[in-house]
Amino acid sequence: MEQETLPTEVILTHPRQSLGSVQLDWTPQPGNYLDLKGQTYAVLERHHRYQLRSGRYRLQKIDLYVQSAQRPTEKSFVEGHWVIGDASCRYSARSEIIRCAVNPEGPCDRCPFYEK
Repeated sequence: MEQETLPTEVILTHPRQSLGSVQLDWTPQPGNYLDLKGQTYAVLERHHRYQLRSGRYRLQKIDLYVQSAQRPTEKSFVEGHWVIGDASCRYSARSEIIRCAVNPEGPCDRCPFYEK
């Protein structure tokens, strides 16, 4: 069975501008990373656009709101999803988007505030 692709509009959040429309064979979730035109972006939000056809709503397009980012080198698997940084640290945000409040840029192994 062939994977269905949907038109996906990639929108930079600041400054707000369209980075173009692409066909993706996967559905990025907030916290995922997307490589586009040699640049890496973190997905912040995903909006679905539907169209009414023959009395049924069908998914027509996806809008992804992104910001420029670097892929994190440190990840932890917590409760079924990947988070940035060392999740065993007291200050870990346990988030796919931000590492922690005291050292959001990382890395965790050289952080003076690290506490198990």
